[in-house]
Amino acid sequence: MPALYIGIMSGTSLDGVDTVLVELDDTPRQLACLHLPFSEQLRADLLALNAAGDNELERSALAANQLAHAYAVSVYQLLQAVRLSANDIQVIGCHGQTVRHRPDLGFTVQLVNSALLAELSGIAVISDFRSRDIAAGGQGAPLVPAFHAAVFSHPGIHRVIVNIGGISNLTDLPIDGKITGFDCGPGNVLLDAWANLHLGLPYDRDGAWADSGRPIPQLLEKMLAEHYFSALPPKSTGRDLFNAAWLRTFLSPGQAPADIQATLLELTVHGIADAITTHCPETREIYLCGGGAHNGALVRRLRQRLPAASIDMTDALGISSDWVEALAFAWLAQQTLKGKPGNLPEVTGARGMRILGAIYPA
Repeated sequence: MPALYIGIMSGTSLDGVDTVLVELDDTPRQLACLHLPFSEQLRADLLALNAAGDNELERSALAANQLAHAYAVSVYQLLQAVRLSANDIQVIGCHGQTVRHRPDLGFTVQLVNSALLAELSGIAVISDFRSRDIAAGGQGAPLVPAFHAAVFSHPGIHRVIVNIGGISNLTDLPIDGKITGFDCGPGNVLLDAWANLHLGLPYDRDGAWADSGRPIPQLLEKMLAEHYFSALPPKSTGRDLFNAAWLRTFLSPGQAPADIQATLLELTVHGIADAITTHCPETREIYLCGGGAHNGALVRRLRQRLPAASIDMTDALGISSDWVEALAFAWLAQQTLKGKPGNLPEVTGARGMRILGAIYPA
């Protein structure tokens, strides 16, 4: 039997669970995938846990249990679709749901009851990938650059991989020299929140609403003055910084909602493009993944801002842009099982390479 792994990812966008079945040999081969949307109640519970509130310990524990059940359902449905059983799977690599990320204070929280997930699925689970890197002085994020380096590097072409999820991050893959990467700033998190507030929709499909507005230069300038954008890597961020309360501090009366959406799109574009121009100036090929890769207005603006490099989706390299992160955590779980490091100190700032994750046997 081939070595089969399952990767589970639920990201900052809070849209649901991405689950992928993959054969991990010399080259990862995606065999099946499934997206399971969060219920409105679970999404609301998780969003609320991103900020301080009453009875957080109990609410967090209950949400972790709900996540374990949602993850187990996604695993069951995936295996049913391909007519495999739990016994056919080596391990589940589960990222969990980030509700706090404070490497500056020495902690990060990715909710999931991994013991319950192992019990429900009948498959060993590896989770809590970020804590060991933070214990070693690192940011604990991003962790996907090690996977990007393994599957997307080219010996003769300087590439950058950009994941545009709730938060955008990049991996720099130079021909020579060290692989680096960091969070660029907001990806979809503010765009989705503003579209939900004013349109009642989970996101601005294809960036059409943003395209209907005109960016507000003064607003963009104020937001780009946020220290995070000029801070040097290694660095990582999340909803702890870029959230609705942060956005409200910059808004003024009379600004049209569509114009604000257009400005938020420019904020995401500037965060990515400025990061590449500053830290990866020799880049010749850029490959996008994550939900933001489907935002046509966003991709067009990136191409305008970065004319010296070609921009495509990771599908062109053989891995669907929608499943890169889930696949990455299956790969990281395999690294753990093999006793191999999963972090890159040049990316996270950790004191050295570390074996990541905690194992919960079936």
